[in-house]
Amino acid sequence: MNKWLKRFLYAVTFVFVLINMMVIFQAYHFTHFYAGIPKPKKIEEMNVAEKAAAVLFGLKIPKSKVLDSLHIAHLKVTIHTEDGLSLEAWENVAFSDSSGIAGIKMKGTVILFHGHSSSKSGIIREAEAFYTLGYNILMVDFRAHGNSEGNVCTIGVEEAKDVKAAYEYVQLKGEKNIILYGISLGASTALHAIALYHLKPARLILEMPFGSLYDAVKGKIRMMNLPVQPLSLLLTFWGGSEHLFWAFNMKPFEDARFVNCPVLLQWGLNDNRVTVNETNLIYRNLASHDKLLMKYAMSGHESLLKKEPVKWMKTVGDFLN
Repeated sequence: MNKWLKRFLYAVTFVFVLINMMVIFQAYHFTHFYAGIPKPKKIEEMNVAEKAAAVLFGLKIPKSKVLDSLHIAHLKVTIHTEDGLSLEAWENVAFSDSSGIAGIKMKGTVILFHGHSSSKSGIIREAEAFYTLGYNILMVDFRAHGNSEGNVCTIGVEEAKDVKAAYEYVQLKGEKNIILYGISLGASTALHAIALYHLKPARLILEMPFGSLYDAVKGKIRMMNLPVQPLSLLLTFWGGSEHLFWAFNMKPFEDARFVNCPVLLQWGLNDNRVTVNETNLIYRNLASHDKLLMKYAMSGHESLLKKEPVKWMKTVGDFLN
């Protein structure tokens, strides 16, 4: 074989192995959170050695913290998943006796699920809005987030068990009118749990769900201003392989076919993480005959209630009534 061809093949092999090793480390840190570590420096604050280490080996992400600023009397409760993890949640005090604002009987219960690397602190604004509308609330920290156990996040695959556990917890209290609310990861995971465990919520509110786990990875790569391919394919493959599942099978847009209850799907026109095509595909696939797609002109991948509060309150209030 020509020596130049050999050198070329060696170089290609070296680059291929190097890229995959880098992606393996990045995928590992993308799916793990660590308690008690400081927040990593911003890239612009790093020296050359630190930047090189971040590119080659990834950065450890601290586990999200819980800051309790909920202006509703509430209790801290523990919910156990079928695979043995303990999840921390908040429920309003009135939940236990079905009386709420000024002693008025509540209309039902909304279970709220946050986004990736967030916690129940990140959905306080929404929880207070639902309570104002007359609903009990249960706010859950996903596994590896907030004060829940674990340090591995599978971007919705195993987290579906958390949704199931919270749903069954509310069911055991005798609640009949259960509404599931999720934002980003929380929304996609709710869809996956409904399909996987045949949950039957009375209503479903989804904000900015990603169409598939592969789409979620592409969204993150776009946010980092890196080449979408081949990094997205490699990150999705290694992210799933490290946790012994085929990540390309996690497709909330297909899970939508199992949803028969009334659904409100919401999305911001300036969202650079979840695309309009993902959103429209989920909406088309929803099996429900009672569904609404609401788009927010001023919002991105963020709290729609915070960015456009009047529109959110009107839309959600009308949907629940």
